[in-house]
Amino acid sequence: MKGGAVVSPSTLFDLSVVEPLLGGIGPAEMGAIMHAFTRGSPADRIAAVEAALHAGGTSWRKDVGHWVAGLVPVELLVPEIYRHWRPLVEDAMQFVFARLSDRRLAAKIVEQIELPRGTASEVRLLRLISRMPGLQKIGQVVARNRSLAPSLRVALSELENGLSDATADEIRAILVDRLGPLLETHAVEIQPAIFREGTASAIVRFTWRRPDGDRERGVFKVLKPYVPACFAEDLTLVEHLGEYLASRHRRYDFAIHDVREMLGEVRLLLEHELDFPREQATLLAAPRTFRASIGIRVPRLIEPLSTPEITAMTEEDGVKVTDAFPRSPIRRDRIAEQLIEALIAVPLFSREDPATFHADPHAGNLLYDQPNRELILIDWALAESMSLELRRHLVMLCLMMILRRPEGVRQAIHALSQVGPRRPQAHEEVIDRYVARFFDEFPADRSPGVLDAMLLMDDIALAGVHFPAPLFIFRKIVFTLDGVLHDVVQEGVRIDLVIAREFLTRYIASLGVFHAPLGVKDLANVEWNALLYPARSLGRTLRGNEKAGATVRA
Repeated sequence: MKGGAVVSPSTLFDLSVVEPLLGGIGPAEMGAIMHAFTRGSPADRIAAVEAALHAGGTSWRKDVGHWVAGLVPVELLVPEIYRHWRPLVEDAMQFVFARLSDRRLAAKIVEQIELPRGTASEVRLLRLISRMPGLQKIGQVVARNRSLAPSLRVALSELENGLSDATADEIRAILVDRLGPLLETHAVEIQPAIFREGTASAIVRFTWRRPDGDRERGVFKVLKPYVPACFAEDLTLVEHLGEYLASRHRRYDFAIHDVREMLGEVRLLLEHELDFPREQATLLAAPRTFRASIGIRVPRLIEPLSTPEITAMTEEDGVKVTDAFPRSPIRRDRIAEQLIEALIAVPLFSREDPATFHADPHAGNLLYDQPNRELILIDWALAESMSLELRRHLVMLCLMMILRRPEGVRQAIHALSQVGPRRPQAHEEVIDRYVARFFDEFPADRSPGVLDAMLLMDDIALAGVHFPAPLFIFRKIVFTLDGVLHDVVQEGVRIDLVIAREFLTRYIASLGVFHAPLGVKDLANVEWNALLYPARSLGRTLRGNEKAGATVRA
């Protein structure tokens, strides 16, 4: 060993990366590790590190937590704008990895040693959260935050469709075992390679014979074999993390009790990744939401070939939405509008009670069929239902924010906080204070919108005011969508204006009959002339773009 490096005949292993841990390893365990890295197999290395972890006990695990935090500095993970979150994020990282099971943590330590010296922190982070489905799912959402360092955003974006931790043989074996004679009955032909991978599942293409005799292309979504055990541990860690962070609330500069509740909601959301029957039911219901919408498509469930661990659905042709029409700004503007319509406006104004929202809109789940100009929403494992009443208050909040009406915004947020457990009087005062401060500080030359409303609610939630779980998911949808929109069009398409246009289009087309989810009294409180101005302005812009596009096509 020289300078922290161990040299074998074929491989250079960089043990200097784990130098902070070496002091906690006994002579016998250290000797076993040295032997494993100079003469042993990959399995021997993991076994040797696992034995050291077991021998080190809980005291050494604290060193492991600090080591992980040093590998990926919190300054990289949390941008300066959110610096008050850094102590919490650092505590969370240390907590999770200090309590990870011996076998899984040993594999991660060996991976870090095997990486070349000088490997970037972003790459080390991806390796750390590999085979940790819960953390990967959070990473996918974080990847679309525009405040992150570009190098970290690029690295985390690989979680959308760059995962590769299952084999085609493993997935095929599951299909044969679970479907058995159904494969022959329906003349199923399975492609030999994995088509795509997600955090919890692998996608495999196939063809089958439909009841009418025609052959059809489809895809199997199959739960990866390692996921149930790993996911169970990840979810338990998230639950215990909430309790741990709540116990250290004095270390943070904001109210922590709601962070624990939010982690509980995240845990519930992540559990849906394993609930294939729930996703299958959503796939059956989702087409009803978009039946009157042009340019939005959802895969069709193939029920005869679906099981509790396998979802069979039609194969949808499309490119990743951020890659569609790279040289056509006009068409990318239209794609951005379709995204807002599909993910927010259409379900928000649905007459169904409740309405279903796609709750995982990262770019890997959004395809675009360029020949047919259709947006395709795939992977409905994470979906959220929102009642008509909750959507009513949410729409009023958006409209009052666009109209810059502080009193309307205050009333809407009060109403949203009342959907659920009764809140104390102090929470009302917090809402009033934060709304007043928001409008006092908001630039006079800017028009507030939906994103501003969500950020305001985040500040209010951190001050201790509770909001219902579906609203927490809606905020996640909006922030994730904002990141995708930025990758599609940079700037220029505002979520709030597309929402306002969608509502006005429905309202005018129905001669005022359709106004869900708003009531008659709500309509009376909206200054329609003021709202119509930005919508009309947007309409003129769109018509101008269409004419320009027609000229280009001609």
